Amino acid sequence: MFQNHLLYFPDQASVAEMVSGGLSPWPAGSDFRGLSAEPIASPARATAIVFHGNAGHAGHRQFYAEVLTRLGLRVILAEYPAYGPRAGKLGEPNLVADAEQTIALAHARHGGPLLIIGESLGAGVAAAASVHHREAIAGLLLITPWDRLANVASHHYPMLPVKWLLRDRYDSVGHLATIGRPVLVVVAGDDQIVPTRFGRALYDSLAEPKRLSVIAGAGHNDWFDRLDAAWWRQAIDFLLAGSR
Repeated sequence: MFQNHLLYFPDQASVAEMVSGGLSPWPAGSDFRGLSAEPIASPARATAIVFHGNAGHAGHRQFYAEVLTRLGLRVILAEYPAYGPRAGKLGEPNLVADAEQTIALAHARHGGPLLIIGESLGAGVAAAASVHHREAIAGLLLITPWDRLANVASHHYPMLPVKWLLRDRYDSVGHLATIGRPVLVVVAGDDQIVPTRFGRALYDSLAEPKRLSVIAGAGHNDWFDRLDAAWWRQAIDFLLAGSR
């Protein structure tokens, strides 16, 4: 209870409430696992699966679809158990297992290449879920990530034995140690929630090919407004370079 109260902030919503602005239920309204948008120009260069942060629901991340569909990507905004209209339980085992199923289903339906995008908590989910699907994955974009959740928790609660209290670990350093795919780590220069040093520690632990992007002056929740179309184009080109 202590952990879930601090880590997960789901919003509930119906499928009808989440579908807007060109987003469709994916893979279907009756078997809802997220929202999807097709690229403006077809066929799709790749499919990007977005795992969002710990608050709200997938419908709040429409901005990913708006920018990535212009770059020729099909976008799936994955939803977690217990978020949006979905039933289920919170916790790392459930979220990661569900994310693995989403990646496998996306690959079966759309083929490759697949790009995995994770934001904050979603970066931890993406790192863990990608381990068993690396052959299907072209690259990972991890935005405001941490190295290990316990390190971030200890930063915010230095007087508590949080490493003993946490049930969920989200050890991205361990999960990505042998990923063997391009990884772009994006940190916000003024992040007060996941301070920059934790994202840099993750980056330092990775093998090549890798790239670090520091968004100067950005906080944990306003980084998107500081990126332009050229940044996104270069990021996607880097992640897809090996799949051409």
